[in-house]
Amino acid sequence: MEVDFLLIGQGLAGTALSFRLLEAGKKVLVIDQPSANQSSRVAAGLYNPITGKKMVKSWLADSIFPEIEPFYSQLETALNSKFLYPLKIYRPFLNIEEQNEWMGKSGEPGFMPYFDQVFTKQHHIEVVNPFGGIMLKNSGYVDLNKLLDEYSVFLKNKGALIEEEFEEEYLTIKKEKIGYKDITASAVIYCNGLGAMKSRFFQHLPFTPVKGEILDLTQDFYPDEIINRGVFRITLPNGLHRVGSTYTRHDMDQGPTASAKNEILEKLDKLINVPVREIKNHRYGIRPATKDRKPFLGKHHEYRSVSIFNGFGAKGVSLVPYFSKMMIEMLIQGEEIEKDVNINRWSKT
Repeated sequence: MEVDFLLIGQGLAGTALSFRLLEAGKKVLVIDQPSANQSSRVAAGLYNPITGKKMVKSWLADSIFPEIEPFYSQLETALNSKFLYPLKIYRPFLNIEEQNEWMGKSGEPGFMPYFDQVFTKQHHIEVVNPFGGIMLKNSGYVDLNKLLDEYSVFLKNKGALIEEEFEEEYLTIKKEKIGYKDITASAVIYCNGLGAMKSRFFQHLPFTPVKGEILDLTQDFYPDEIINRGVFRITLPNGLHRVGSTYTRHDMDQGPTASAKNEILEKLDKLINVPVREIKNHRYGIRPATKDRKPFLGKHHEYRSVSIFNGFGAKGVSLVPYFSKMMIEMLIQGEEIEKDVNINRWSKT
C-alpha cells in the first residue's frame, strides 16, 4: 500500500491533521490502537479564551480562537454529526477589586471579542458569586469521544485506518520514502501523544506528562452556560454535569484516585450551592504536556521524512485547529513552523 502520509495515532491531533491532509487531496493512512491511553478521550474538550487564577487571555488567543468553531463545524458537516457545543462561560469574581479590574478591561479592544457581559451583582443564586462575574463568549466544548468515534468510522470507510499497535522497529527510512511493513509513504507523522516519548526520533523532546481527572455527576442546577472558577462545570446533553479537572505530575500509575475526587468535590462545593446527588463516572487521562507548555511541531533534524505533531496538553481542543493548519503549510507548501512551537527549539547539540 502506498500513501502520501502515514500518521501514528488518532487522538485529536491525528484526527485533525489527517482530516486537513485529506481535504488537501492527499492520501493518508492512520495507525491507531484504540485500547491505548488516549488523553483526548477523557478530556472535557473545553475551549476558553480567559484562563488561570489570574484570568488572563489565553496564549495566542487572537490567532487561535477564530479557527476553533469553523474547524469543528467543518468536521461536523463532513461526518454528518454533532459534537461542537458553543457555550458561554460564567466566571464569578472573587472580590470587589477583581470586579473593578474586569469592568475596566471589558472596554479594551483586545478583550472585547471574548467578553459578553459583566455582572456586578449575583447572577445565579445557585452559584457562589456575591460580587457578580463575567460572562465570556467565543467559548464552549467539543464532545471528543463522539468526534473520535465518528471520525474513526469515516477513516475506515476510506480504508485509511489500521487499528493495531505501531511497532517502530518495522519503520525504515529510505532516501525519499519511508517503509512500514507493507506500507510505503512519503512521510510519517507522530501524533500519538506520550507514545512519541518512546520513539528513537523524539526521545530528546522534553515531554512532561500531566495527569488529569474528571467527574460526571448529577446535581439539580442546569444553567445554559459553563460555570468556571477553580473547576469547570459543564451541563451535558444527557443531563449529567462534567466537573474537573485536576492537574498533577504524580500518581501516574494509580488510575482514578480518591484524593482527586475529593479535590474536585471540594472546589465544586465552593462554587455551587447545590448538593451533589450522585457521582456517575470518574475518569483520568495522562496529557502529553511539554516542558514549556507549547506543542511540538516540525520535522526531525536529520530524518526529514519524519515529523511530529504533538504535545498539546490540556488545551488541545483550542490549539489543534490553528496549529494543524500551520502543520499543513509546512508539509505541503514547505513553510517554516513558528519558532515558539518548532521542535528545533529542542534540537540536540
